[in-house]
Amino acid sequence: MDGTEGNAEQPAERSHRSSVSSVGARGADVLVYLADDSVVPLAVENLPSLSAHELHRAIREVLQLPDSALEAFALWLVSPLLEVQLKPKHQPYKLGRQWPDLLLRFTDAPDDDVATDEPSLQFRRNVFFPKRRELQIHDEDVLRLLYEEAKGNVLAARYPCDLEDCEALGALVCRVQLGPYQPGQLTACTLREKLDSFLPAHLCKRGHRLFAALRGRAAKAGTDEQGLLNAYRKVKEVVSSDSEQEASLRTHYRAYLLKCHELPFYGCAFFHGEVDKPTQGFLHRGGRKPVTVAINLEGVHVIDHREKHVLLGLRFQELSWDHTSPEEEESVLWLEFDGHNEGTPVNRLLKVYSKQAELMSSLIEYCIELNQAAEPAAPQESLTGTAGGPGSSPPPTQRPQLRRQSSVVSSRIQHLSTIDYVEEGEQIKRVKPKRTTSFFGRQLSMGQGSYTVVQPSESLEQS
Repeated sequence: MDGTEGNAEQPAERSHRSSVSSVGARGADVLVYLADDSVVPLAVENLPSLSAHELHRAIREVLQLPDSALEAFALWLVSPLLEVQLKPKHQPYKLGRQWPDLLLRFTDAPDDDVATDEPSLQFRRNVFFPKRRELQIHDEDVLRLLYEEAKGNVLAARYPCDLEDCEALGALVCRVQLGPYQPGQLTACTLREKLDSFLPAHLCKRGHRLFAALRGRAAKAGTDEQGLLNAYRKVKEVVSSDSEQEASLRTHYRAYLLKCHELPFYGCAFFHGEVDKPTQGFLHRGGRKPVTVAINLEGVHVIDHREKHVLLGLRFQELSWDHTSPEEEESVLWLEFDGHNEGTPVNRLLKVYSKQAELMSSLIEYCIELNQAAEPAAPQESLTGTAGGPGSSPPPTQRPQLRRQSSVVSSRIQHLSTIDYVEEGEQIKRVKPKRTTSFFGRQLSMGQGSYTVVQPSESLEQS
C-alpha cells in the first residue's frame, strides 16, 4: 500500500533508518514509530520469528492502551517508496529482509533507490477498522494517536480538503497546541510564522495565496491566517462535570476526527499510479499524469497527485473492476462505472497504470467481503453526542455531504481520459471485447447498488 509524495513532510518520510537498532546474541531492540514521530523502543527475544501480533501486543502494553486499540491499529512497514500493512501472522523482520524484492515487484523505483531504501516499523490506523467503530472510542490516548495520524494526512495533503474545512481542522489543531482562544493573544501576523503547523503546506505558499486572491477565493493576501484565526475563535469549549475548568483534549481530538469522517477517503490506504490525460490541442497530445489511488471500506478515490483534488470517487456499489498483470500486458487496474456522453448513458472504463494494481484489486475485493459479512450497523454513539443528536455522524450508507461546487472532493471526470461504450441507435460502439453484462465480472452484488450496465442489442451480441 503505497504512499504519495508531497511538499509537506509525510509519514513515509519521517524515518530513513532501520527499526532494528541493535541485535545481540539473543535479543534485539526494535524501534516502533508512532504517528507523531515519537519512538517506542522494544527489547525483544527471537526477533526473526516474532509475529506482528506479538509485537502489537508488546506496544499496547508499553503504551498502556485499552483493548479498543487491538483492532483500531495495525503494524505497517513504511518507507518513502512503499507502505504495507502487516497481517497479524506476518513476521516483520523477515519482511524487512525481503524489502528489495517487494520494491522490485510493486514499484518502479530505480535500482539505486531500491538498494538504499529501508523501511521503518510504524503503529498506525488499521485500514479495515470501520468509522462507526471509531465513534465508540473514548480513551484519550487512542483518540490522540488517531488524531495525530489524521492531522498528518491533512497537513501532507494526502487528504484533500477545501479551504474552509482546512481552516476548521486547523483551528482545532490551534486549540490542542495553543490552548483555549484568548482575545489579543494571537494575531494573523503571528499565526503566519507557523501557518504550516495548522494548514497544508500548499495552502501556505505565497504564490497559492496570491492566485487564490485573484480568483476571488480570498479577499486579501492574509485571508488564510485571518480565516484560521476566525475559526480558532469559534472553537467551542466544554466544561466537564467534575468541576474542572475545562474538558480534557479528548473533546477536541473527537471533534477533529468527526470532521475528518466527512471526507470520503478517510482511513484509506494509498497507492501510486498514473492515468491517461485527455488529448488536447491540434496535435492531440496526451500523456499521463501521476495519481494517488485511495481505497478504504467505502470505495475508491483517484486523486490528482499535483493539484491535490479528487478526479474520480466511486463507492463499491458504483463500480466494477479488474486488473491485468505484467505477464499479460502492462500492469493496470481497470475501473468501470456509469457515465454520460453528450447525454447518452455509457459505461466508462478508466485505466490506472500501476505496478501495485494487484495490491489494489485484492484490497477492493477484501473490503467488499468485509462489508458483505458485516451486520447492518445500528445507530452508534457519535464522537460528540448520541446518535441523531447534535454532532452525530450520518448513517454509514449515506454519502458525506461534501459536494460543494468545485469542491476538491468532487469528481472531475472531464480531467480523465476514459474508454466509453456509447450507444448509437441500436448499436454500441465497442473498443474492447464483447460482453453481456459487464466488461468485468468482479463487482459488488448488493441490492442497494446503483451500478448498471448499458446493454447491447440482441442482434449485436449475435454478430
